[in-house]
Amino acid sequence: MVAVVVAAVVGTVVAFNALSSGGKRTGSTTPSSQASVPSSTPPSSASPATPATPAGCNFVKTPEEPAPRPVGLPANANPPRQGTVAVTVTTNQGVLPVILDRSKAPCTVENFLSLANAGFYNNTPCHRLVTLETLKVLQCGDPTGTGKGGPGYTIPDEPPTGLKPSNAGAAVYPRGTVAMAKTAAPNSGGSQFFLVYADSQLSPDYTIFGTVAEPGIKVLEKIAAGGVDSAGATEPGDGKPKLAITLQSVTIAKP
Repeated sequence: MVAVVVAAVVGTVVAFNALSSGGKRTGSTTPSSQASVPSSTPPSSASPATPATPAGCNFVKTPEEPAPRPVGLPANANPPRQGTVAVTVTTNQGVLPVILDRSKAPCTVENFLSLANAGFYNNTPCHRLVTLETLKVLQCGDPTGTGKGGPGYTIPDEPPTGLKPSNAGAAVYPRGTVAMAKTAAPNSGGSQFFLVYADSQLSPDYTIFGTVAEPGIKVLEKIAAGGVDSAGATEPGDGKPKLAITLQSVTIAKP
């Protein structure tokens, strides 16, 4: 599974973790806010994202991209569309209390819960930290720790609404946001997600499905303060965190 986060940085479009399924890096820094996809301003000819609908969630197997930890598709393709779910993400650096919001992204929440129940996220490293001026996130959810692993299927996009607009068609993803990583292609998310530790500018098509409570944000800030490991970094401020963080478990609160 390929995952990507895109940020608009003062007239520059920065592709975050844009990797092909074969491991070839396809992302780049493009000196134009009107760059081709992935960019902060998708062209009008781009395929529209498919949000969740009452017809159900379209979870699609990707046999050409098998999961490093085999799991089945989420069992419930018609999940509840209201309510919240509290989960505790325990890491070696501290606890991340998270609230998942079904009303914002019912399919994505159902997918995350399914993967958590299957133990997919257990003992999984967070493989990428970004400390750029307008993009401050920690990306997790790939058991291989390479940024190329996923669950062996994709989930539908559920684009956020009501975000504050920013530069060049981007939007502000607020501090504490939990959102799905994806490629430039629509409906390409799977298991990888990112945690926003400070307001960040992104193309407004990354599904927001939860928030991290303040104690968890403090943990993220500690990781960010440790900086990015320059070895293998795609650019300064974009690579593996120096202070290694591993998701040890994800525990779902009983209703």
